Amino acid sequence: MEIPRRTGGGGYDRRPMTDTPRRPLDELTVDTANLYREDTYTDLAVATLRRLTPVTAEGADDPSRPVQFIAETQLMSQMGPVPVSARIEAATLAEAIQAFPAAIKAAVERMMDEAREMQRREASRIVTAGPGAIPPTPGDSSPRLIV
Repeated sequence: MEIPRRTGGGGYDRRPMTDTPRRPLDELTVDTANLYREDTYTDLAVATLRRLTPVTAEGADDPSRPVQFIAETQLMSQMGPVPVSARIEAATLAEAIQAFPAAIKAAVERMMDEAREMQRREASRIVTAGPGAIPPTPGDSSPRLIV
């Protein structure tokens, strides 16, 4: 899933967090070629849209790079609120507003697919006792080692 992620510099990075190189604290730098100004729009109910306008290191708009829009909302689950975000391909705020429902729906579907895949992987990791395993003694819950 390629969802822009907020970076420490206030911008967004489209690489998955696992691909972000780790650096020692004394080597942190600001990527001045990847600066954005962030504007936030909300309906105060369910929708939050972030417009990321590329800027130069001097703070002027950078027309050589496209504006990016991020859709954000929260869904309620049995475990509490679940944040959902998705990149929206749009040139204007009006286009981003129009695309918001479909972008969130697609992000939720990707999340559900990923959750199902994780469940499938976990289910395949279940290890059952093989021949020669010591059966548990009734009432004895102490762990047993099998060599």
